[in-house]
Amino acid sequence: MPMPAHARERCREFLEDGEVIQYLIPGISLYVDGVRTRAAFFIVVTDRAITVLYGGRFRRYTPKAVYDRVPRRTEIGPVEVHPSLGPVLTFARLHLEIDEEYVSAVRAANLEGAHDLPPDPLPDL
Repeated sequence: MPMPAHARERCREFLEDGEVIQYLIPGISLYVDGVRTRAAFFIVVTDRAITVLYGGRFRRYTPKAVYDRVPRRTEIGPVEVHPSLGPVLTFARLHLEIDEEYVSAVRAANLEGAHDLPPDPLPDL
């Protein structure tokens, strides 16, 4: 299910001025720092960095704080597909359950963030 517009706006409040959101990947973590809990997190991929926002136990679409911030070039993942849980994304010391529709967003973000891609063979087309 796509993130509502108000959730994207709330995520923007935790970003630096001028950052543009490229991908927003919500997830649920069952453990945070070794403690069993159910908490919402948001991986916000921008043109400058990847910011992980903490949403808390009861705020599915409302981030409360910055959990971590890493350079844009950092690879997100890996994503493992478990038969009972569905896709599980490992990032920033978290194991997040994500919806299947966001697996392609993770892969696209990783490709766009890679700086060692070969040059475009047909740049003038």
